[in-house]
Amino acid sequence: MKRPVIISTILLFFCCLAIAQTNRGNSSNSRSDTNENGQRVEKKKQEILQQSYEWAVEPPLGVIERTEMEDTLEYNYYIRAVPSEVSYAYACTGNLGAEGKNMLAMEQAPISQFFLQDSKLAYTPTLAKERFYNTRIPMTLVYYDASGSRDNEQNRLNTIFNGNINARAQVGAKVDYLYSKGSYEYQAVKNLNWGFNGSYLGPRYEFQGFYNHYNMLNKENGGITDDLYITDPAELQGGVATINPKSIPTNLSYAHTRIKGGELFLNNRYKVGYWHEEKDENDSIISSEYIPVTSFIWTLHYKNAKHMFRDSSPSETQNFFENTYLNPSITDDRTSYSSLSNTVGVSLLEGFNKYAKFGLSAFLTYEIRKFTLAVDTIDRAMPEDIGLMPFPAGIESILDKKKQNLAWVGAQITKQQGSILTFDATGEIGLIGDAIGEIKLRGNLRTQFPLLGDTVSLAAYGSLYNTSVPYLLQEYRSNHFIWQNDFGKERRLRVGGILNLPWSGTTINVGTETLQNFVYFNEKALPQQASDAIQVFSVTLDQKLNVGILHWDNKITYQTSSDDRVMPLPKLAVFSNLYLLCRIATLHLQLGIDCDYYTRYYAPGYQPATATFYNQREIEVGNYPFMTAYANMKLGRCRFYVMMTHVNQGMIGGDNYFSSPHYPLNPRRFQMGLCIDFHD
Repeated sequence: MKRPVIISTILLFFCCLAIAQTNRGNSSNSRSDTNENGQRVEKKKQEILQQSYEWAVEPPLGVIERTEMEDTLEYNYYIRAVPSEVSYAYACTGNLGAEGKNMLAMEQAPISQFFLQDSKLAYTPTLAKERFYNTRIPMTLVYYDASGSRDNEQNRLNTIFNGNINARAQVGAKVDYLYSKGSYEYQAVKNLNWGFNGSYLGPRYEFQGFYNHYNMLNKENGGITDDLYITDPAELQGGVATINPKSIPTNLSYAHTRIKGGELFLNNRYKVGYWHEEKDENDSIISSEYIPVTSFIWTLHYKNAKHMFRDSSPSETQNFFENTYLNPSITDDRTSYSSLSNTVGVSLLEGFNKYAKFGLSAFLTYEIRKFTLAVDTIDRAMPEDIGLMPFPAGIESILDKKKQNLAWVGAQITKQQGSILTFDATGEIGLIGDAIGEIKLRGNLRTQFPLLGDTVSLAAYGSLYNTSVPYLLQEYRSNHFIWQNDFGKERRLRVGGILNLPWSGTTINVGTETLQNFVYFNEKALPQQASDAIQVFSVTLDQKLNVGILHWDNKITYQTSSDDRVMPLPKLAVFSNLYLLCRIATLHLQLGIDCDYYTRYYAPGYQPATATFYNQREIEVGNYPFMTAYANMKLGRCRFYVMMTHVNQGMIGGDNYFSSPHYPLNPRRFQMGLCIDFHD
């Protein structure tokens, strides 16, 4: 049986299962109309589902922040199966699950302590993405997406489970497996992420913790050898205008990258307070409630990661890479990183009496970081004799291992209660090691007020960072890249605001950022610190329009930087989605076409040896619409879609469909997927 037939059979099976679940529910409803006990069961179940909620935790003290609950009624489910799910201005190597960089400036994160995994951040489980659920009844969500044939298949299986032990305790687990061979040669991706979490929210003691593990392997093809294979294949093939993407030659054939690691987070909070009792007129206790006043917090946060780049072809080592320092025959770079931090704090809680209008906390964080670099076993006296380059000028030796001890002291003020005004602000100052002199300030302010019969919300955000440059940007050694820098502290000042107008479906986000001593990867893919300050401005309009069943959703971002050689950005980026949203009997249907578009700019190039995106001034990409036609449906507890991505290929926009130099986007592809919700 061929793979498409197998996939179609699986889809049909799950659809039938969902219909059966729906019919069973409908049958129960019918019985409940005539059965008083049945009615009570159904009403109770609906109430339980409505009481379910989801939350995230904010480091370092584990403050709870409610987030939007995963919902099988949610539309736009289909978009999870295309790389542009990450961003509508996304520079990537083309394949789902592979490396990429978000080119929306206000969504870009600073270079991390382990820069070698930053390009895989979109597919790496992190604290910021971790969600805890109180579902009252067990919940299991199973996602499956598939497309392609044997040569270019793409499959993803994602499962989320959560169950409550009781009203206060819950446990959860998840698995995410993505395998994609890619549309072009030597770009296969295999990502396996799994994890589990748990929480306990009691009157005196609270706990939230998780462990996530990831193992991501992908082939590195170095891009295609000639862009004309995409833009004008007839010129290279003697007049033949079509070409099989798998037959396009690539720069690398024997190279691959593996990134693996894990993250452990344990947040404990013990609350001290008093019992508040309510009595009746006879002095009998009607109810008693524990009112916490002060809490003591301990948070443990451990992260480890390993990066490996291997290329077993000597000819590729000589021809593709400009420099070779450690081994002329084979590249086998291995770099590792670990971080263990402990935070202890004390907090005066908000709302324990009418005068406690906000919460106030103080904390101390101590962190140990360890780095291990690729080992150098070569006699550096005469490296040229064996076909190697000497170290760059000024670099004599770099340590194989590095250990850092750092400490910060900080304070936090929060107001989470109340409907008119809420806010939070956190400040930290570095005390020990490379953290000495560091300043980290961040805050948010939110308010809402009635206007024209609806509620308008307004939020402001800001941050100020004066932080040391990550160690691996100061010193790094591998077979093809070696550097030793003395960068000064990097300073970032960001302010902005968000206005939401519900009656018009409008959200406006305006932000600006000033960067001093900004570190980026230059045209040789080496870290460099900018000498001048960089100014960034961004405004994003999120506008939803509808007339009856016709909907038109748009996200439009205008952004600019004062120096596009240091921070290149597409000036304009647009995501537009035109669709019909209706219901046919019990079938919820979303039928439409969407488009990602951004203006031409010097998109970053990709360096496979360090998995980094670097600035270049030779090739512009952009000014190309990437369009997807889709049918997104929901039937009972089953959500499923069929779609044709890059439907406009060869018809609208020309043929220059690159998001990064020499890395074309996927050609036209039929895809389908489903999600089953097993909550019962």
